[in-house]
Amino acid sequence: MVNIMAKKTQTSDFSPEIKRARIDCLNIFEISEGELEILEKGSPGSIFLNFAIFLIGTALTLFVALLTTDIKSNNTYIIFVVLTVVGLLSGLLLLILWYRNNKSILKLVDTIRKRLPREEIPQLINDDN
Repeated sequence: MVNIMAKKTQTSDFSPEIKRARIDCLNIFEISEGELEILEKGSPGSIFLNFAIFLIGTALTLFVALLTTDIKSNNTYIIFVVLTVVGLLSGLLLLILWYRNNKSILKLVDTIRKRLPREEIPQLINDDN
């Protein structure tokens, strides 16, 4: 009976072996509160891009429908044309907004990265001769 209890305590005290791989260099960047808030909010550009793709795709679908279908009702034809033009223009506007917004986040990250001066990377010499 004592032998069984001893085995149970030995297995409960088991701790796994921990292996740690060291890294050569760790770069730490300091950022201001304002920069942290901008990065925390994230970019609304992804929403702009999603809606732009949806609107441009819908506009192109309506345009193909206009070209390939004979629409007899004048009102239906006008609705198709208006939806095609509005979808295409608003999609292009959202695409431009996404591009501008995406550049501002990339510029902020680039500004933060430039605070760390680049060090010369030692070149390895291969003597294969």
